Amino acid sequence: MACSCSPPESNSPGPGFRRALWIALWINLAMFLVEGWASFQSGSVSLMADAIDFFGDSANYVLSLSVLSMGLAWRGRAAMIKGLTMAVFGLVVWLRAIWVAQSGLTPEPLTMGAVGFLALVANVTVALMLFRFRSGDSDMRSVWLCSRNDAIGNVAVMVAALGVFGTGTAWPDLAVAGIMGTLAMTSGISVMRHARSDIAAARSASPQPVSAGTGSH
Repeated sequence: MACSCSPPESNSPGPGFRRALWIALWINLAMFLVEGWASFQSGSVSLMADAIDFFGDSANYVLSLSVLSMGLAWRGRAAMIKGLTMAVFGLVVWLRAIWVAQSGLTPEPLTMGAVGFLALVANVTVALMLFRFRSGDSDMRSVWLCSRNDAIGNVAVMVAALGVFGTGTAWPDLAVAGIMGTLAMTSGISVMRHARSDIAAARSASPQPVSAGTGSH
């Protein structure tokens, strides 16, 4: 984007990106319902966190689809919203974990492990679909980061289930929820930084208005 008198390169996603987003959207909506029910049945904070994350990802995919054909600046603004959403999600998870720690509730580990594995299969499928788009603009990168973080979180939920089963306490579940919340916050900050860079690049490459009164005398 070196030339300031021409429009920025659009860095438009490949033709398969839109289709991958639609598939990812439906997978995430289905898993939100499954994990939401499972978190209610088991009392697991990490499952609850993952269910909220699935819902947030679904909303983010809708947002990405709505700006997919727009310019780099608009896709950067969409990524900024998604980055902020990821960071807020992480904070909510931390607050929920603190509340459960004070209440003394212990989750049911078998449901945690089984649903965590199902969610892992779903997220690995989505991550593999989106892997080749990870080096695109900030909007495409944010979609990839969401899928990557989800897969990591699912493995952590299964580890937490083993920990709860072995110790009979909620602390493994709460520890994993805390890690997931931290990962969401740091990834959200990363996406927002990338989004600011895309927006600045689009602005600097846009045609500059000619000032009045600059003609020769």
